[in-house]
Amino acid sequence: MGKVDKKKQQKRTSLLDTAFNLFTSRGIHNTSIADIVENAGVAKGTFYLYFKDKYDIRNKLIAHKASEVFRTADEALQKKDFSLFGENAVYEEKVIFLADNIINQFAADKTLLRFISKKLDWGMFKNVLTGTGNDGVDCYDIYDAVFQGEHDRYENPEIMVYLIIELVSSTCYSAILAGEPAPIEKLKPYIFRTVRQIMQSHLIKK
Repeated sequence: MGKVDKKKQQKRTSLLDTAFNLFTSRGIHNTSIADIVENAGVAKGTFYLYFKDKYDIRNKLIAHKASEVFRTADEALQKKDFSLFGENAVYEEKVIFLADNIINQFAADKTLLRFISKKLDWGMFKNVLTGTGNDGVDCYDIYDAVFQGEHDRYENPEIMVYLIIELVSSTCYSAILAGEPAPIEKLKPYIFRTVRQIMQSHLIKK
């Protein structure tokens, strides 16, 4: 990346980070574009080079933050040794590991959970996966790393992943923020057991 491109990326990142701080502290309705550019230290015209309006930056910010969550989980996944697991079990263990890592990130940063959780659904994952607003994070690599090209091992793997994402995102929200219907650590075994059941039900019998 050249100096000019790097500077542009830094400005865009500064706008995203500033918008996140303002949206989560004041709320989107109480935050103006003028507030964002003033706090980011850039000209108002610079904002419109990257975003249409504050709702556009919100949507891109959600994708940006979701990409960071997936990237952090993937980096941890790459360091994990799965060689002790059997051929079929290794895929389940990788998905469980990713889910656990993502849940832990949300538990450690409740502000982030409140901001993106309602949007962390299949539509958001699909956008991140296909590179729409992923800020250089190739999330398809994360998806592919779990299955190592063995997508034909499962029947309709995208539907399977959709079910898992919807399950994890919807169940962890109340558990983390309100401890309902149980604290997240108590709920985790039930979530992971259901994830395994979903994966096993999609496994193509040979």
